[in-house]
Amino acid sequence: MPHPIYVLNGPNLNRLGKREPEIYGHTTLAEVEAMCRDAAGDSEIVFHQSNREYELVDWIHEAIDQSAAGIIINPAGLTFTSVPIMDALKMFPGPIIELHISNIHRREAVYHNSLMSKVATAVIAGLGPKGYRTAVRAMGDLVDA
Repeated sequence: MPHPIYVLNGPNLNRLGKREPEIYGHTTLAEVEAMCRDAAGDSEIVFHQSNREYELVDWIHEAIDQSAAGIIINPAGLTFTSVPIMDALKMFPGPIIELHISNIHRREAVYHNSLMSKVATAVIAGLGPKGYRTAVRAMGDLVDA
């Protein structure tokens, strides 16, 4: 893949390893990033995390402008509320994988209606932090198809 895969992470994911380990595990975001880079092999990974909605939108725009191969996004709590992120993703011409560490459908009702699922190519949820590795490998398959 000559173009990078963007891996975007939303609010509070910088607290991985510390925040609710019974739900999210003990893996840190730095370990998740290393896992993604390892799974990507020779493919370039652009990895970002922000607690600010507008930065995620800006990175999606950047992915569009850089002709990224694909976007893997864990919008975290913005999954259920952010029309701006959904609208930005709608502009991206390549594959999009929505990713969640926990199975959002087994959690409280507030977590059941993802705006991002409506524009995502695929959704991965409930595999824990290892879901990122699965997402990177799946993205490789999607862009090679």
